[in-house]
Amino acid sequence: MNTAGPALEVRSLTKNFGRRAILAGIDLTLDRGEFLLLLGPNGAGKTTLLRVLATLLAPTAGDASVLGYSLKSDPTEIRRRIGFISHSHLLYRDLTTYENLRFYGEMYGVEDLDDRITELLERVELTHRRYDTVRDFSRGMFQRLAIARALLHRPELLFLDEPQTGLDPHAVDILDGIIEELRADHTFVMVTHNLERSLELGTKAIILKNGQIVYDSADRPDPAELKATYRRVCVTGDSNECD
Repeated sequence: MNTAGPALEVRSLTKNFGRRAILAGIDLTLDRGEFLLLLGPNGAGKTTLLRVLATLLAPTAGDASVLGYSLKSDPTEIRRRIGFISHSHLLYRDLTTYENLRFYGEMYGVEDLDDRITELLERVELTHRRYDTVRDFSRGMFQRLAIARALLHRPELLFLDEPQTGLDPHAVDILDGIIEELRADHTFVMVTHNLERSLELGTKAIILKNGQIVYDSADRPDPAELKATYRRVCVTGDSNECD
């Protein structure tokens, strides 16, 4: 395990789709154990940045070190050490709950896999659906299983892309409890529009607009300053682009 250096070092990171620059030269450093809030209007590049850092998209230019490993040269090592929870649950609909987790667990070489699956299914309250095909799951159940999948290999760094989307209130409580349990010895990067709730978690915040960082708290964000900047960046005319 590479434990030296910061959790993230991002340098001049760019991502283009055709001629459109979604990320336009991102520079960012995040120490281990921090909780980064990633804020900004719709279309600012937040999800794209997460997906690049999680090795799901290749950068157009620039590079990043994730837990000491390069996006370009060590993507497999990065995947072994991160978890990703997003709108896309990354589950196979024709497999059972158990088969989905077994597949990912074998891919990551998880030790004592059956015990780990049992532990996580209990934590997300899906033990009773262990052998059910997931195609008939509700949106909330898909998300709860996706949380278990993301935690299966005990990742050091968790990327959360609007993780509460689609969750019922009880499932939100489950997710909040898991984050609280992991908070002390994990690093988090979370895309969110819920500024009030996220301020309780964040040790650092950045705001993206048009693929560029327009605000970087550098340290624990000042709530009044962050809220004022967030409103200024998000509100255009009579509309709120961050809704």
